[in-house]
Amino acid sequence: MFVQLLFVQLFCNDSVLNDSDRLFHDTCAFVSNMSVDWVGYGYATLVASGGVIGYVKAGSVPSLAAGLLFGGLAGFGAYQISNDPNNVWVSLATSGALTALMGKRFYGSRKFMPAGLMAGASLLMVGKLSLALLQKPAESS
Repeated sequence: MFVQLLFVQLFCNDSVLNDSDRLFHDTCAFVSNMSVDWVGYGYATLVASGGVIGYVKAGSVPSLAAGLLFGGLAGFGAYQISNDPNNVWVSLATSGALTALMGKRFYGSRKFMPAGLMAGASLLMVGKLSLALLQKPAESS
């Protein structure tokens, strides 16, 4: 669900769609008009659950602490975006930090689980949030 919503948000623009893609266009309209950042909440759940799974499988307390900390920050960022779509900074900082940290771990270990998965999901979130920043017109004072 997380990946589906993310790709729908990334590729739902009028230059890609034509009239024959009515179902896809309706889905895009639904996703772009929703006021809740479901993608952000899904990402936060993924991060927090990764920390819990790391604790259960390996007994890693640092994994649990980091997962809950970053998952909480990502959830708070999703809450902020749900209230004000222009307020992406907490989510962007959280996903950017996780991209760097987990990307470095993935580069060192070459193991997809868990570092590669988290680096990839975090990179997708950075891309989504960056596109959201680029698509919003700047408000003039």
